Amino acid sequence: MRMIKFILPASALFAGMLIFSTVSSAKPEYSKKEKKKCTYCHTAMGKKDLNAAGKYYKEHNHSFEGYKPS
Repeated sequence: MRMIKFILPASALFAGMLIFSTVSSAKPEYSKKEKKKCTYCHTAMGKKDLNAAGKYYKEHNHSFEGYKPS
């Protein structure tokens, strides 16, 4: 009984972490592909809002080719 009191909350916490970690990350494959942090394209970590670099990337077929940071 003591073990169940520990395992049940721990498994619920782990499941919640998995769900929220996948929901909060936008496109980790872009970050890996470009070798840039999320905040290179987004206004803040965990936000969907794009800055100038992110808008350029989106509008140019997911490429930074020709992009000049301001």
